[in-house]
Amino acid sequence: MFKIKNNLVTRIHHSENDTISSIIDQNMTITGELNFKGKTRIDGTVNGNINGDYLILGRSGRINGAIKVVTFVCHGTLEGSIDADLVKVRKSSSISGKVAATNLVVEPGAVLDSEVQTSSETDPDRLNSAPFAQGRG
Repeated sequence: MFKIKNNLVTRIHHSENDTISSIIDQNMTITGELNFKGKTRIDGTVNGNINGDYLILGRSGRINGAIKVVTFVCHGTLEGSIDADLVKVRKSSSISGKVAATNLVVEPGAVLDSEVQTSSETDPDRLNSAPFAQGRG
């Protein structure tokens, strides 16, 4: 049990220190699927699905679509679903849709109008293993 937690902490610490390799500026709008590796920050608008490693949605950022990443840090607005190992919902953010995460952090002041499912790191079928819990907070 402790080994799994230690591995997660090491992975999170390593990825947080990585340099952002791509930025979508607040004056940009992308329509379509977005795939990336590394760390990406979105301050503009994306209308479409996103697949990647580490995604930061800035305060001015907006995503309308499904996100599948390893780590998602949300400061902006998401309307859609998120599937990630780690989801951090910051106080300035708003998420509306399904959230499936191995680890979920929600700061006071964040808007989370979502169906939420969390599971252990060892559960490979976490999206199909349990029904989503509905909540508003």
